[in-house]
Amino acid sequence: MASGLDLEARLVISRNGDDIQIAASGTYLIVNIPSQRVLDELTSSNGPEKTKAPGAPNALQQLNMLALQLGLVLDLRVAGKTYVTFGTGRSPKITFNAVLGKIGSFFR
Repeated sequence: MASGLDLEARLVISRNGDDIQIAASGTYLIVNIPSQRVLDELTSSNGPEKTKAPGAPNALQQLNMLALQLGLVLDLRVAGKTYVTFGTGRSPKITFNAVLGKIGSFFR
């Protein structure tokens, strides 16, 4: 288990002309994705469907557990609005913006 992890970073990753921004200060990490469209592209499944064992944590829960183990808070933002916060409790905190964004993406 890691302790005392302290980050200072700024990184921009370009993917298909879209800039994904990553910033870190201390134990706080922000990943800003420019739009719901880009988030949908990043999270879409293009490979074979994976099956998980019954009772196994889902991907969001696994990421939250990793953030807790590392002592980090990960703030996932889309277009500057917080969607999900990891590492602040027993489960990830999904915001109302995420729900509206996902619903809106169904109509595009």
